[in-house]
Amino acid sequence: MYRSLTLDPEKCTGCLQCEMACSWEYEGHFNPAHSRIKIFAFHQEGRFVPYTCTQCADAWCKNACPVEAIQINAETGAKEVVENLCVGCKVCTIACPFGTVNYDHARGKVMKCDLCGGDPACARACPTGAITFVDGDWPGYEKMRQWAERTDNLASAQ
Repeated sequence: MYRSLTLDPEKCTGCLQCEMACSWEYEGHFNPAHSRIKIFAFHQEGRFVPYTCTQCADAWCKNACPVEAIQINAETGAKEVVENLCVGCKVCTIACPFGTVNYDHARGKVMKCDLCGGDPACARACPTGAITFVDGDWPGYEKMRQWAERTDNLASAQ
């Protein structure tokens, strides 16, 4: 069974530790712009919502890639960008319905969460448990739908 990230917006304080840990893990510096996980800030409601790639079972980004630069890691199940194959066409960024595949202008390549090889830096860095790495057998679209319904219900309750 693969593991997946579980994101709990009710526990997120918007501290950005996840974004900082991710950028450090991949880029060697602290810069949220280079993070593969993002925090949506709803300042009027005082809410923060973490989001990143859900590793869809039928990954639209992978299916759309014309050069097969997004491949499945057999150990983690993560859909990973093979940088030396990526031509920077950005088709995967258009195909992803959640906006979690991003273009890195400096490299001319795309970047997305790959679960840090099975030990996500964002989950390790999260001080509130809003991001956890758990056994999971339902990644992708259904997970995102349930998450969206949950966050929508939070907004309705306020």
